[in-house]
Amino acid sequence: MMSNFRLHLLSLSLLVGVAAPWAANAQASISSVGSGSVEDRVTNLERISNAQAQLLQQLQQQMSDNQSDIDSLRGQIQQNSYQLNQVVERQKQLYQQIDTLSSGNAGAQASAGGDAAAAGAAGNADAGGSNASGSSAAPAQTGDANTDYNAAVALILEKKQFDQAITALQAWVKKYPDSTYQPNANYWLGQLNYNKGKKDDAAYYFATVVKNYAKSPKAPEALFKVGVIMQEKNDTAKAKAVYQQVIKQFPNSESAKLAQKRLAGM
Repeated sequence: MMSNFRLHLLSLSLLVGVAAPWAANAQASISSVGSGSVEDRVTNLERISNAQAQLLQQLQQQMSDNQSDIDSLRGQIQQNSYQLNQVVERQKQLYQQIDTLSSGNAGAQASAGGDAAAAGAAGNADAGGSNASGSSAAPAQTGDANTDYNAAVALILEKKQFDQAITALQAWVKKYPDSTYQPNANYWLGQLNYNKGKKDDAAYYFATVVKNYAKSPKAPEALFKVGVIMQEKNDTAKAKAVYQQVIKQFPNSESAKLAQKRLAGM
């Protein structure tokens, strides 16, 4: 009798042990929805569902807006990259033309040193050519900085009308002081005047590049050429000072290497 009673108690304990976790879980599920009547719980569920649907809609709209912004930025980046490539290509062409002009000037000077009579005749012919070319006016300015700059440069690269180019560039630098082409225009004026033997004018324009546009890629070359002019004028002290400034101010440039060679040979 006692044995059956113990078995009954044991069975009852096992049932309670199995049922207790289920009851707890059921109670937790009901509590998570809320207390109250069935209608209240259904209302709470609908409100939660609507809030989640609204949040999801807002997230989707935000993602759509972000994608539009990304597409717009991607297009702008592509456009900026294209414009930058155009500027780089233009700079390369300018550097090549400047080197050509410099080489041509050096060759003319060497030829003049070897034959004075031929140099005199060439000087007379050049003077006549300048007068003849002076009769054709420089291109009229349009009011657009880029268009007028390209027209002035075309006088150098295409038409070889160097006097008109100087006139056009001088007018250009005064009319468009805020243009990004100011360093290049002043460098052109320096190079053109140097080629004509006007070294003081050339030094002025080269120095303008360094003074006003020190961060321009043309600044190291311009400063170096100021040193070259000082050296050619036999002002050794100033030439050394300028070369040292090139090395100090633009230590990683090609002009700094050239300045170091010049200093070593002085």
